[in-house]
This record gives sequence, C-alpha cells and structure tokens, in this order.
Amino acid sequence: MSSEAENAWCMVLESTSEAETQALGHRIGAVFRGGEVVGLVGPLGAGKTQLAKGLATGLGVADSGQVNSPTFVLVNEYTGRLNIHHLDVYRLSGVAELEALGFDEMCSDGAVVIVEWADRVRPALGGDALWVELSPIGATRRRMALRTRCASIQERLIAAGLDPKE
Repeated sequence: MSSEAENAWCMVLESTSEAETQALGHRIGAVFRGGEVVGLVGPLGAGKTQLAKGLATGLGVADSGQVNSPTFVLVNEYTGRLNIHHLDVYRLSGVAELEALGFDEMCSDGAVVIVEWADRVRPALGGDALWVELSPIGATRRRMALRTRCASIQERLIAAGLDPKE
C-alpha cells in the first residue's frame, strides 16, 4: 500500500469461505450510491473475483454466475440497480493503457468501477477509491483490509454494521 492508503481509514474483515467472501462483498456493494471506484489487490487466488461477485449482487445483479474476471476481455459490464464496470488490469502495462480503455469515462458515468489488480494502476484510481487488500491466511480464510479516504464510504460501511475483526 502507498503511504496515502496507509494513512487512510481502515477496517479489517475476515472470511472463512468463498461464500462468506461473496456475502461480505454483497454487504459492501449494497451501500454504494454510484460513482465509487473499488481497487482490489491481492495475489492470485486471494478472492478478488469472489469479492467482485458479491459486490455485484449487492449492486443488484441477479445472477452472480454472470460475474467473471475479465482477464482476457479486460472489461465486463453488468446492470443492476447501478451499472458496473469490472476491470482486470493484470495484463496492462500501466496507467496509459488503462486510460486508453476509457477509464476516465467509466469513472464519470455514475457507475461503480471495480478494478482487479488495482495496485498496477494505483495513481489512476484517485484519492477517494475504496481499496480492498485480500490476503490468504489459510486454505479458505481471507483477511480483507478495506481502506479509503472518502468519509462518505466510511460512514456507509460503518452504518451497514460491518464488523471489523482484529
């Protein structure tokens, strides 16, 4: 994490299964109002796509089965109560390629933008992004550190009753 992210508000959550990771994502997505950018960070298999599935269902996508990592197509779009742009930037060489995909337009159309491997394009996400760093702590357990400098996101997550675990 950058020093800016380290100085941000932080909440740590844990999940014990893919289903629980999706359920936490659902609860987070349910508080979004549109315009949020979510940066997902973690090693291969950490649960980024499972969390994205949960975020999507929290945003009103009826079938989480349609939510898949856009590794080769780079961007998937879903419709729920808000539109969602789901990006996987693993294969991009940096911010310039992300901008060429129309990232700025995605961030300004009122949709929620979910970026897997976001640490590769950190400067593009802006200061109000919600960063979720997923860390495997066992075969199925995951620790999720949520960080943001956006007071509105902080307040909505706390109001949603998400229980931090130390």
